[in-house]
Amino acid sequence: MEFLKRDMYLERIRPFYQSDLIKILIGMRRCGKSTIMKQIMQELKDSGIEDSHILYINFELIRYRDICDAVSLESYISERLGDSERYYLFFDEIQKVKDFEDAVNSLRVSNDCSIFITGSNGKLLSSELKTELTGRYVEFRIQPFTYREVVMLKGLNGKSTGEETFSDYVRWGGLPQRFYFERESDIRTYLEDVYESIVARDIVQRFNVKNPEMLSRISDYLIDNSSRLFSVNAVVEYIRSSGVSISTETVYNYVSFVVSSLIVDRVRRYDTKGKRILSSSEKFYCVDTGMRNIRSVDADSDIGVNLELIVYNELIARGYSVCIGVTKNSEIDFIAERNGVKTYVQVTYLMSEKSTVEREFGAFRQIPDNHAKYVLSTDRFDMSHDGIIHLNLIDWLLGNTKGGNEFEKL
Repeated sequence: MEFLKRDMYLERIRPFYQSDLIKILIGMRRCGKSTIMKQIMQELKDSGIEDSHILYINFELIRYRDICDAVSLESYISERLGDSERYYLFFDEIQKVKDFEDAVNSLRVSNDCSIFITGSNGKLLSSELKTELTGRYVEFRIQPFTYREVVMLKGLNGKSTGEETFSDYVRWGGLPQRFYFERESDIRTYLEDVYESIVARDIVQRFNVKNPEMLSRISDYLIDNSSRLFSVNAVVEYIRSSGVSISTETVYNYVSFVVSSLIVDRVRRYDTKGKRILSSSEKFYCVDTGMRNIRSVDADSDIGVNLELIVYNELIARGYSVCIGVTKNSEIDFIAERNGVKTYVQVTYLMSEKSTVEREFGAFRQIPDNHAKYVLSTDRFDMSHDGIIHLNLIDWLLGNTKGGNEFEKL
């Protein structure tokens, strides 16, 4: 399988190749950050940058085990800066280095460097890091393959991709390396290994978790209940039903640990009337349907949730910020905002029943503003009415819609 050039992200990062801002690529383990980093390196080489001025360290490799803190990292790099010309520094999975932000900032200040870093946990999103590097970095969120990227990877024309390809994506998600495998048993084994490496190794080691089994159960709960309203009391009852006692404080801590791994996103709910974020309620969205499939007992039959996850992650991949809309009598699946433009989105599988059409379109009745409103479903008949646009979900994922609204552009 050839590597897919991920232009969706490269186009956003290219304007910063020569900037002294630190470029941070953040995303869950195995979502493709390292590949994008290597594609950036190749583009620099193609532009005439000499190999000797491109330094790359993958901190998951044993050979770099001794570079474990800020001092050793700065020393290692400084010894390899041979002249006053600009150097391009690439640090992969840098969260493994203690106080790495100190070294990165020192290298940026004292040398002519363009620095790129990747990480697979919330350390790179923490308030601590933002304080250390305030105004000195730009961040890019990397997601698993979108459906359009999968279609490109498979060499399909993007117009007629076939039900089998989409069904496979809904079930097994878009983690890049899973496409090396053809048998479902091998795909499942690979995804299970990724999940275990995140929960059983990354989170447990980073936070010194005393009860890994409890952590795994809470992680499973968040993934299995993706897109459903979260209640800490419900989690406590879920754990206690098996005869184990747990405090709400422990649940909150373990939830924050799981979110920090970037395997699920915490999504706030927004009161459309009061125009404020609701602090007491939220939802969680798994970043890949393949991950949900291996941790949920009914993921295959719950296609509506999987489609909602796919749309959410597509919006994040396209650079939107996303929250959930709350009206007086209903919810809007997503309020997506990009470049100051707001869009309301409803997602459903099929609208074969009048009651479903009424529910999906009717959700917008209490939204009186003029921002664009969309319903996405797998139906092929256009049901747009009353200024609300209905799109075929697969066409939208592929960028095959013909509307002029920003929401319909990749």
